[in-house]
Parts: sequence; structure tokens; C-alpha cells
Amino acid sequence: MPVVRATRRVHFCAAHRLFRPDWTDEENREVFGACSNPNWHGHNYVLDVTVEGPIDPETGFVMDLKLLKAAMNTEVVDDVDHKNLNLEVPWLAGVLPSTENFAVAIWDRLAGSLPDDVRLHRVVLHETVNNAVEYLGPEAP
Repeated sequence: MPVVRATRRVHFCAAHRLFRPDWTDEENREVFGACSNPNWHGHNYVLDVTVEGPIDPETGFVMDLKLLKAAMNTEVVDDVDHKNLNLEVPWLAGVLPSTENFAVAIWDRLAGSLPDDVRLHRVVLHETVNNAVEYLGPEAP
């Protein structure tokens, strides 16, 4: 059976602040710029999740994308949409919520919620129309 990749996209809005409490305000501004604003700032995130697996001969699917969307909503979007990532998301507690760290945390949330014959291949998190990160999992080179 051929192995194919399928991708689902979701959108959500969230606020965060990039800062290290062990640094001065000046150091935080120097490294994180406007993203260290003490009054927070927000993004309209776009999340693409790609799964990989054999094509099911009965359905023609790698995975029913309605089920992937449901997993993305249950494991990620329901927890983060219109929330402050620094203050309101327990699975990001103690994590500097850069887009890179956020993408890894999303992978960790989704990895265990897929059918056995489907593998999580890639998480792409778009913070803005110009900035995105891609995570291929802990085994990627």
C-alpha cells in the first residue's frame, strides 16, 4: 500500500509575552523587542498538521481529516484559542511560549492522539503571514 501524507489546517487566536523573568526589562526588550511588551500581544495563528500512513483500501484515506481536525481542536485549539499562553494554558506552564516551543508542545499533545497506523509527520505553526516554524518530531535529524 502506498504511504501518503495528508494535512489539515486550523486557525486560532492567542496572546503571549516573550520574556525571561531572570533578565531585566532592558535585556528582554533587547532580545525579544516588542514581543516582550508587559501588556502582552496577540497573533492569529495558523496550524498545519501533516500525518503519514498507508492508504486505507476501504476509504481511500490516510486518515479521515474530520478526525484529525477533532484531535487538533480537542488537544490544542480548545485550550489555546483566545487565551494567554503564558497564564492560561497548563501544558505550557513554565515554557517560554516562542513559536518554536509552542510547535514542539503541540506535537507532544497530538502525537498520542492518532490512530495506530498513522504517524505524525509535521507540525507547522504560522505566527504571522511572514513567520512560521516547522517541527518534524524528536527523531528528525
